[in-house]
Amino acid sequence: MTTASTRSATARPAARLRAAWRRLAEPTLVRRSVASVTVAFVLVWAVLLGYNFINYKHTITNDPGLLKYGDALLESLTPITDPAQAAAAVASTNHWTNIRRRQIGLLPGAAMHELRDSVSGQVVYAPPGLQELGIPLPPPQAGSAISEPVVQGRPYRIYAGSNDRWTLRIVENKRPDADYLRYNGRYLLPYLLLAAPFVLLPVWLSVRNGLSPLQQLANLIAQRDKDDLQPVGFNARHRELKPLEQSLDHLFAQLRQKVERERAFVQDAAHEIRTPLAVINAQAHVMARSQSEAERTQAQAHLEQAIARTSHLAQQLLDLAALDDAQRPAPRELDVAQWLRGVLAQAVPGALARQIELSLDAPDSLPARLDLPALESIAHNLIDNAVRYTPPGGNVAVVLRCDGAMLHLAVQDDGPGIAASEHARVFERFYRGLGHAANGSGLGLAIVRQAVLRMGGQVHVGAGLGGRGVGFFISIPNAPSS
Repeated sequence: MTTASTRSATARPAARLRAAWRRLAEPTLVRRSVASVTVAFVLVWAVLLGYNFINYKHTITNDPGLLKYGDALLESLTPITDPAQAAAAVASTNHWTNIRRRQIGLLPGAAMHELRDSVSGQVVYAPPGLQELGIPLPPPQAGSAISEPVVQGRPYRIYAGSNDRWTLRIVENKRPDADYLRYNGRYLLPYLLLAAPFVLLPVWLSVRNGLSPLQQLANLIAQRDKDDLQPVGFNARHRELKPLEQSLDHLFAQLRQKVERERAFVQDAAHEIRTPLAVINAQAHVMARSQSEAERTQAQAHLEQAIARTSHLAQQLLDLAALDDAQRPAPRELDVAQWLRGVLAQAVPGALARQIELSLDAPDSLPARLDLPALESIAHNLIDNAVRYTPPGGNVAVVLRCDGAMLHLAVQDDGPGIAASEHARVFERFYRGLGHAANGSGLGLAIVRQAVLRMGGQVHVGAGLGGRGVGFFISIPNAPSS
């Protein structure tokens, strides 16, 4: 027990650390905004560094500071005629120049000043080590110039200037671009780091405060009951949140409609199934207890009829549920005209049994890419309904056309028809029109409407054949076969 308790006590801090780490690593909009500003700071630093580097290269090329410095030093030496005094002046300048260069971290290595007598060419002053470098002396010329020789693999910049009295040479290591960028990067970075808290803190506070209404909306939704599909009721005052609240209210309204529709569907389905199940139960009792062969035969016929009706109803419920599913199958390529001829061939035995004439008016071939399960539901239900409700000896005509943008399917009969007052209700689930002797579940036309809507088309009720009966006219988008 002591060992288990110790392990449990040890595991709790580790679990808390893991939870804290997961919470810290979880992406947040606040951290995203602060990180964006931080990236902006880095970009500003890089832009400033690049700008200074370009200016530096421009200055080196067009207005070199070494040239100005050398000319000024040479001019200051002009009044001096004593070599010792001139040497002392150059030595002092060389010393303090290198001290200053080290203070500002300008370059590794020192600048070396060499002074010669212009008349005799003798060296008046030269720092230790300059002669050992073996850097060639530029040829004598009037005025001054900058050269950039490479000696023993190392680049140098050399100022060479002369007047009537003195010849001055200043040698320094050529500053590498990487060294310049490193120096200026370190120079700019403290200023950005100093400014960062004064920018990031207000950004963090403003983003946190700006997201507060969104958090309130999230809390309001989280506190709702799981069955509460009423509008959010947040009353958003901010322009950015109003579309979100409106979208949520619209989503809840759709869910309410769907739930109400499903609830009504379940109730109607239970009611419709109850009747054939009661018939099955009653006829089964008759078959089990009847002493007469004729009664058992009649009960068996009624039982088989009720089972068939129940099976048909169950299949239609499954078809309707499949059409309500949000997952739609990919369109399939098919020849709609040839496929429709196959569907009519399946309906021929039932039509012959009722002496009903079936006809098809369609092109020889009509390739397209369509939702085949939805198209099957439309064709089978419309043709089945037409054959079932048309009296013996009647006619059922199927017409298929294409106008380029839409496919048009029409199924017409010369049966008893549907009263105009019922046209608006025939597509309701479990609705069966008045005055029809044929048995049905009232789901066929509901399936047709749902399938047409899933295909992005339209369906309406119209006139039948010869001024009698009823016609159903379908229009669905045509996707030509590839």
